[in-house]
Amino acid sequence: MEELFRPPAANWLPLSPSYLKLKYLMIAITWPIFGAAIVVPLVLLDISWWWAPLAAFLVFWLWRFIRASRVYKRWGYAETDDDIYLTRGLLWRELTCVPYGRMQLVNVSSGPIERQFGLASVELVTSSTSGTITIPGLARPDAVAMRDRLIERGELLQAGI
Repeated sequence: MEELFRPPAANWLPLSPSYLKLKYLMIAITWPIFGAAIVVPLVLLDISWWWAPLAAFLVFWLWRFIRASRVYKRWGYAETDDDIYLTRGLLWRELTCVPYGRMQLVNVSSGPIERQFGLASVELVTSSTSGTITIPGLARPDAVAMRDRLIERGELLQAGI
């Protein structure tokens, strides 16, 4: 089944390890805020079963940490002479192939938190109905190099870029 999600004759390139660190940090910071928004009112209202949502939250929070590393390992991309491939998905696996001739625009973006981790995302806008393909969690130099390669290949093939 794994062959179904591999590109032909290409090696997968993983996302930056800093992307996983960023995901862990976001889980560690944001999810307790959601948990507190549920549990604190129950404690303040003196509801005797406030511990049940807390226990459920802690189990869910642990699951998010475990899931993050597994999802991270499923992301990958590969470039060939004619196409770029992207795979992702934990339960529902997906392989996307974008021919360079279908690309309309290459966009590199990096938010404030991503910049602190030295990360950027490369977004490919295509001429298909699916629209945009995004590769998150690339090291900034890798994102810049990918942008330049994609633009060069698009120009060589007289594609839409």
